[in-house]
This record gives sequence, structure tokens and C-alpha cells, in this order.
Amino acid sequence: MERSGIVLEHEAKAILRKKGFSVPRGFYAEKGTPLSDIVKRASILSYPLVAKVSSSKRASKTDVGGVRLGINDRETLRRSVTELFEIKDSKGVLIEEMAPGGLEVIVGGVMDDQFGPIVMFGLGGIFVEIFRDVAFGLAPLKKENALWMIRQIKAYPLLKGYRGRLPVDTDALIDILVSVSEMMVTDNIKELDLNPIILYPKGAIIVDAKMKMV
Repeated sequence: MERSGIVLEHEAKAILRKKGFSVPRGFYAEKGTPLSDIVKRASILSYPLVAKVSSSKRASKTDVGGVRLGINDRETLRRSVTELFEIKDSKGVLIEEMAPGGLEVIVGGVMDDQFGPIVMFGLGGIFVEIFRDVAFGLAPLKKENALWMIRQIKAYPLLKGYRGRLPVDTDALIDILVSVSEMMVTDNIKELDLNPIILYPKGAIIVDAKMKMV
């Protein structure tokens, strides 16, 4: 963790994994790690892979070209890691199995000066910035509170199944919301941003995670 309280993505995901959340399989390689070692470690993972730059000074990895998706072979992995190491302020690269597509949502938390720990839920990916379709709740949440939040967003019909698509696993989403709310109360977290979380007909996986400690 940085002095600023910023937790790098691989550190945040390690915390989430210990809490029982589902995150992609992968590993972190510090800047300067030999490419041969990285390729060897990646051999236990299943392609396609994703590689992401790790830096506490880069709020958005996408804005600096810090994400490589759909890596299907060793040579592409070598080239991708080399390019990501060269990005300014890069500390290393997180390499993970690429999660299958599904419905993307966001779950976040913030320690508000007035209201205390607050949890946020909404449609994920870039859509949270475009539509601002979100709901808020005070932590800690009970399961009925989490379900209420889920039903508040305008995009709720997408979760129930829309135009032939299967409904997503609402129970898994409720568990994530409740667990995040408990973390906001007990773990000295100032800000938490899980976006996207990919929902499936069975299960869910946290693809990206940002965390800042008090």
C-alpha cells in the first residue's frame, strides 16, 4: 500500500479473495521482472489473458493505454508486458485470465464525513459515467436492504432477463453488496470501487478493483 492510502489492484484483489470474493486467476509482476519468468508463470493460466499496468499515480489505466485484452499467445504476452512496463510511473503489471462476458455492474463504497460508510450500486463499465443510474445505502446492509438497492436502478429489468437473455444471479450480487457494506464498516476503507463486476446466470466475478484506506 502506498503512503497515500492507495491500494494497488493486485493488493486489493488479494484482500477481496481472502474475504471470499471471486476474482480472476492471475499474478503480479514487478517492473523489471524477466519476461521469461512472466511467460513461465503465465503457463498455469488459461488464455486469453488480460494485462494491466499497476501505478498509484494513474487513476485510469485505460486513459494511458494501460490495458491489454485478448492476449492469446506467449509472444503477444511478452510484447504487452514490455509496453506496459514502459508506461510512465509503472510499478508492474497484473496478468489475469480474461473473464467471459456478462452483465457489468458496479459496487462501490465511501466513508462520508456526514453519513458514515455508504454503499453504491449501479450499471457498470462506462455506463455508470454516462447514465448515472445508481442507488445508495447506508452500511452495514442486510440482504433486504441490498435487494431494495438493486431494484432501485432503472436498469433493473436487465438483471431479470431481457429480450431472451437469462436472468443474472441476484443472490450472488446481494452477497457482494452485503459483504462490501461490512468491509466499509470494519476495514478502515475510505473508498472502494469494484467496476466492473460481471454477473452471470450463476455467480459473479470482480474484474477491476480500486481501494483507498483511511
